[in-house]
Amino acid sequence: MSQTTSALGYADVVDLDRYPIHDLASERGQQLIAECKAELAESGVCSLDGFISPEAVAEMVRIAGQLKDKAWSSNRTHTIYFEPVDETVPATHPRAHQVRSAKHGIAYDYIPSDAPLRRLYESDDLTAFIAAVLEKPVLYRSADPLDALQITTFNPGDELGWHFDRSEFSMTVMYQPANEGGEFLYVPGLRSEDDEHYDEVEKVLQGDTTGLKVLPGGPGTLAFFRGEHALHHVTPVKGETPRINSVLTYGERPDMRLNDLTSELFYGRTSS
Repeated sequence: MSQTTSALGYADVVDLDRYPIHDLASERGQQLIAECKAELAESGVCSLDGFISPEAVAEMVRIAGQLKDKAWSSNRTHTIYFEPVDETVPATHPRAHQVRSAKHGIAYDYIPSDAPLRRLYESDDLTAFIAAVLEKPVLYRSADPLDALQITTFNPGDELGWHFDRSEFSMTVMYQPANEGGEFLYVPGLRSEDDEHYDEVEKVLQGDTTGLKVLPGGPGTLAFFRGEHALHHVTPVKGETPRINSVLTYGERPDMRLNDLTSELFYGRTSS
């Protein structure tokens, strides 16, 4: 059912003229869903520039700065599969290759309840829109009080090493790109359910740029990304301007939470 914008708790956050997520049953709403589904099917990515208003973006950048002392700093090496190194294969094999990831994560419970992206994330309209684009009968916001919505800052020297996601899809909102570096690079469809394509993966890890794409990410961009089969990373940030974005977590179960080990790794504490 269509809602008046005055009744929405996020009307100041989303450009509803371009992206009518409050009125998905309308012709414009259905067209938006269809366009997003087509883009996602073609490339594994759907990037909606200007989804978040400039005022909301500026406020999220301010909040990230205000909460920087609450951010958990992580700096570690890992395999591209987030699994232990396979010591039975050559050092150049993808199962043995190690990369570095360094970032600063602000957990959900630190983000003020009136923060623009928290208000948007907690709305049923955004959840319904994402479910429709992903063709999910139902989708739930994460039940994890730390991981449901996070703010991630990449300071100079920080990066996200090459990896495949362990989840089917991810949702991100960009607030502030770095002046230099901090690019989100990916190779779509590099592996499949039936074939890991280790030879092709190894080529990318050794520097082959064939098929490499850059995910557009201006301030205010909402991005759908199917990272389970797309190898991707964020290049090291250079210069003084940090890269700041949010990851929005959803699942097909209402009780989805991180296990304690992963929670300690990402946030330095557990929610239990």
